[in-house]
Formats: sequence, C-alpha cells, structure tokens
Amino acid sequence: MALYGNLMFLLSLWLLLFLNHAMADELILDIVSFGAKPDGKTDASPVLQTVWAKACDSSGPATINVPKGTFYIQSGSFKGPCKNNVITIRMDGTLVASSDIQVLAKTKTWIEFQNVNGLSIYGGVIDGQGSGIWNCKLSGNNCPDGATNLEIENSQNVIINGLTSINSQMFNIVVHGCQNVNIQGVKVSDAGNSPNTDGIHVEESSDVTILSSNIGTGDDCISIGPGTTNLWIENITCGPGHGISVGSLGKSADEPGVKNVTVTSSTFVGTTNGVRIKSWGRPSNGFATNIHFQHIILDNVENPIIIDQNYCPHDQGCPGQDSGVKISEVTYEDIKGTSATEIGVNFDCSPTNPCTGLSLENIKVTYNNQTAKASCKDAKGTASGVVEPPSCLE
Repeated sequence: MALYGNLMFLLSLWLLLFLNHAMADELILDIVSFGAKPDGKTDASPVLQTVWAKACDSSGPATINVPKGTFYIQSGSFKGPCKNNVITIRMDGTLVASSDIQVLAKTKTWIEFQNVNGLSIYGGVIDGQGSGIWNCKLSGNNCPDGATNLEIENSQNVIINGLTSINSQMFNIVVHGCQNVNIQGVKVSDAGNSPNTDGIHVEESSDVTILSSNIGTGDDCISIGPGTTNLWIENITCGPGHGISVGSLGKSADEPGVKNVTVTSSTFVGTTNGVRIKSWGRPSNGFATNIHFQHIILDNVENPIIIDQNYCPHDQGCPGQDSGVKISEVTYEDIKGTSATEIGVNFDCSPTNPCTGLSLENIKVTYNNQTAKASCKDAKGTASGVVEPPSCLE
C-alpha cells in the first residue's frame, strides 16, 4: 500500500509539473496590450497583423484575446502555415468594418484566414456595416460587389463557436477548400431585404458540421456549393432568408459535385424556401447525390420543398437549355408545417437529366388549413407513410 501511495504521489506531481509546463508554454496575446484601441475609430488592422504573426510563429499553442469594446478593422488577411496547430482567438468585443462602401470596394473578404491548421474562434461580434452596400444595390446604382464578413480558406481542423455576424456586405461566413470544420452556436443577423448576404456558404470542403445556429438574412441561410462532401447541418433556425439550398449548381460546365449532405432537426420561419436544390438551366457535368432532409418544421414558408433545375437569373446564358446537373438519391423524411403558397412540394427537374431516387416519407404540408398541392416534372422516386400533399413522383 505504501508503494502504491508513493507511486500515486509521484504521478500527481508529474501531472502537475506537466500542466504547469504546458501552461507556461502557451503564448497569450491581448490586442489592447499591443496598442489596439476599443474606440471604434482607430484602425486596429496593423495590431492584429502583428499579433497574428507572433501567434503563427509560436512553436507552442497561442491565444489571441480581443477584450470588450469596439475595434475598427479596415481589413485583415491572416495566413499560414503556422509553426503550431493550436491557435485560439477569444473575442469578448466587436470588430467593426468601415461604413464607407469604397473602403472594401476592391476587396473580396473583410476578414480572412488562409492555410491554417488548428484554428479556433470563440465568441465575439463581427459587424460588416453593410447597409450602405445594400441600399446602393437596392437602388439599382452601379455598386461594389461588397465583401464577405469572414472567410476560412484552404484550412483544416477549424472551430467557430459562439460567433455573431451582423450587417455583412455580402456573404457572412464562407468555408472554402477546407477539411474538418465545426461551426456551432453561431448567430447571423442581416436585414431581410439585404441582397447576397448568405448566412453560411460551404464549397469545395469536406467533413463540415453546422450546429445549433440562428440565421436571419436576405439570402440563403445556408448555401452548399460545388465540391461539398460529408456536410452535417443540425438544429438550425432559419428566417428571414431563402432557406437552406444545395446550389446553385451547374454555373460552370465543369465543376465538382455535391454528395453526402444531411439537414436535420431544423426550423424555417417565413422564409422564401425551405429545403431546396437548385441548378442552372444549362449544360454541366455537376451532380448532387445522397442528400437527406429530415425532421424539418415549416412555418409559413413560400416553397417548402423544392427542386429547381431551371434557375436562370435575369434570363441570361441559359434560356432554352436543359440543366446537365444530375440529381439523385434525395430523401425527404418527417417534414411538417405550413406553406405560404398553394404548391407545397415542387420538383421541377431537367427533362434531359431527370431527378431519380427521390424519396418522400411522412410529409405533411398544409396551405390555408388545407392540404397543399404537389407539382412534379421529370421527377422519379417513391413515397411511403403519410404523404400530404399526395406524391406526384413517377
């Protein structure tokens, strides 16, 4: 027993020394201590670049602290690869962009991270001050495209937890060319009429999860672009917005497909669409397969369940053509609620590439307290359980 006690004491002592050593090796960087001012006016971009360089160059874990207050950021591009794979950004404050639409006129992204392995962002608010761009676009004037609030590009093992993105000029959060990304507890808030302000956009990425987030915007709450595989979306509240969309696909004749996507346990309130797949009406070798929409609640949604393979904005580049995107193995399970229009299920597929393997199970969509209607064109599949409106699949 005495030997056992001595061993336990030595083990505890070793663990204590190890933890103290690990803590001592962690680099803590507070942006205020490096000169950033929380006045919402003084550009903190140079400070952030300095702090990022130190964190990226550290051989051990590094944490960047953004304390309470409002910090003006003209723009920020933070690049790897880094010497360590544990960089954490903890934000209690707000990062705010310029309200002048010309400041980011030639910049695609306001804040971006590239080629980073092991990045975690916790908390905080990023405010793109996009109302000037929105108003310009809505007035029909010649305007800058606008900048994405936050883009993660060509990176791996990324966590975004508890972040709030507001007033983005364009997309709020973009995940492009990444692997193993976890987004959780995110809030997106843009005006319902704000153009091109997708909440979260994923493309050319694999093994991405988006969980327990509340998204209200003027475009898709979540958009899923070409090259996306193994995407899990769960417990999303969407509205206002255009729903959750696979696509648009087929904009390019040669593009990677989308496969293994699940949207589950989510709610759509007053949105233009619910669960949607859309492709341009023109030739393409793209595809969407093994897509699952399940356990969905609809509240006054204009197009609750929709496949649109005749997407052709402004009737340019596609009238009179058929979509080459092949849509197959799409399941709709346990989807219930109310439609704002008479057509609750609308499958408008390509005549030369019909949708195949569509599956409806336990669907109940009503319109004005009556069963909604279904419309099918070139759509093949099966139905089981209670399906209202009755299936029109071939």
